[in-house]
Amino acid sequence: MLIKGLCDYYDILREKGEVLPDGYSIVPVKYKVSLTEQGEIDEIVSCQEEAQVPGKKPKLVPKDMVMPKRTEKPGIDANIIEHRPLYIFGLNFSNDGFTTEDNTNKAKKSHQDFVTKNLAFIEGIDSPVVNAYRKFIENWRPEEEIENRYLLDLGKNYSNSGFAFFLSGEPDKMLHEDSQLREQWEKYYEEKGDGEEEQYVAQCAVTGENAPIARIHGKIKGVYGGLATGSVLIGFNNSSENSYGNEQSYNSNISKEVMRKYTEALNYLLKGRDHKITIDDITVIFWAMSKDSGYEDNVMAMLMGQPEGQDGIKTEEMIKDLLSRGSQLGITEREVEDKFNDIDENVDFYIAGLKPNSSRLSIKFILRKRYGDILMNIARFQGEIQVKEPLKVVPLYWIKGEMVSPKSSNEKVNPDLMTKLFEAVMYNRRFPVALLETLIRRVKTDKYINDTRAGLIKAYLNRNEKEEIKLALDYENRNQAYLCGRLFAVLEWLQKRALGDLNTTIKDKYFASAAAKPATVFPKLLTLAQAHIKKLDGERNKVYYNKLIGQIINEINDEFPITLSLVDQGKFIIGYYQQNQDFFVKKEDREIK
Repeated sequence: MLIKGLCDYYDILREKGEVLPDGYSIVPVKYKVSLTEQGEIDEIVSCQEEAQVPGKKPKLVPKDMVMPKRTEKPGIDANIIEHRPLYIFGLNFSNDGFTTEDNTNKAKKSHQDFVTKNLAFIEGIDSPVVNAYRKFIENWRPEEEIENRYLLDLGKNYSNSGFAFFLSGEPDKMLHEDSQLREQWEKYYEEKGDGEEEQYVAQCAVTGENAPIARIHGKIKGVYGGLATGSVLIGFNNSSENSYGNEQSYNSNISKEVMRKYTEALNYLLKGRDHKITIDDITVIFWAMSKDSGYEDNVMAMLMGQPEGQDGIKTEEMIKDLLSRGSQLGITEREVEDKFNDIDENVDFYIAGLKPNSSRLSIKFILRKRYGDILMNIARFQGEIQVKEPLKVVPLYWIKGEMVSPKSSNEKVNPDLMTKLFEAVMYNRRFPVALLETLIRRVKTDKYINDTRAGLIKAYLNRNEKEEIKLALDYENRNQAYLCGRLFAVLEWLQKRALGDLNTTIKDKYFASAAAKPATVFPKLLTLAQAHIKKLDGERNKVYYNKLIGQIINEINDEFPITLSLVDQGKFIIGYYQQNQDFFVKKEDREIK
């Protein structure tokens, strides 16, 4: 499903002019080399661009340039119009200087391969920039350029940089953009393709048509934790993986055309921030099967907060509007026009999770649903985790952050938990039990609960346990665990009112045990409470706390539960949280009911 979806999306991107034509690659270039008409270097200039990284200082990044397709063959294999310094210059940078020597003669062999292939390719082309390039290749002697001042100025940046050429005095006339050279390349590529002499023809597993099968699949870049050089989605490197005598990716029966389409579409999705998010160590990509824009922005806004240019108030209104529909199955055309930026709710929307594994990528999940259903499920989730008005989007990275200790910078969330949580949101399924386990452990350990933690516990109980926990304190809730949580909050507030700020409170000492075994803790806490009430100022305060404590104990039936299950501990925490929040209500608006 993933590869077919990517191929279909490639066709849309091609129609929009968003992907490269066949035979070309995006190449990151740091430096432009100026060549005189005699083929001599007279300048090397940086073409890096400043990029803004959220939360960090701007940094310089290479400029992307479109060049003839890059080779992906292992070993020494020069490109037509090379960008790699070892091939172009035949020099190794080591110990603050250059040398042509290395243990395997790789520099000499690489440079010679570059010279042979590129001179043969440009033969017959007559243009100023190509002629300068030809003379450069013919005249360059690596052993004589060890002290080249232009290369020395680059220092250690030399080795990991991409290079492009232009004619001196005409920086806009880049070698790889020369019309004659491009015409020659496109003719060459059409005839030679990927250069494989033998063609293995079989039925493509995606299209069902007989076609040349890809032996090696293209590299995918931009996946969190993946190799800088890229990783393959499909690859067979071991003989044990061979089937029916087929080697490498011939085992997959994916045609060359399909391989090209899905790799280019995938690299497009991973290139920027418009189509991907990172959930722990999983890179999540998403796209709508449509030429129109805006679909991804809405999803991003509802999952991650507001992307650039997205109206936060509009997003929250959109969620409210979706939630107000209740069990409605569809969104009318008029409503789409008014509320959703002329989008089509019936468009197929894809979401996939990718994770690197050695030199390959693994697919953690793949989802395809109606766009309207995706929005509804995300909106439902956002509604479920709200604990107060007005509604505010809770980004996924906030949720992830609440799964670890606020004092730790190294603690990681179980990737499987985040994956299952994400799937639960998208499919409107039950939340994983590990979500509740993790949240309760964190609340008990940290002695800390905020809106996000409370909202997630509330959502779990309502969705998985079919509870009806409300936004605000529920005086009608007679659940014993919920009442115990309320009582603990009252006793905590009472202690603070009576004694002021303390280094160690009952919350610090007893919260975890009270949430697990109320019967062993509350008798002691109630004895302390009587002492605290005596220290309160004003008879009205004493009456208020006595009345509130008595009311809750009466509803508990004077018998505290011996132990609380995991689910009941969640109810305890919600009761505690909501009672705490109720104390912030103005006293004249708060009555004991």
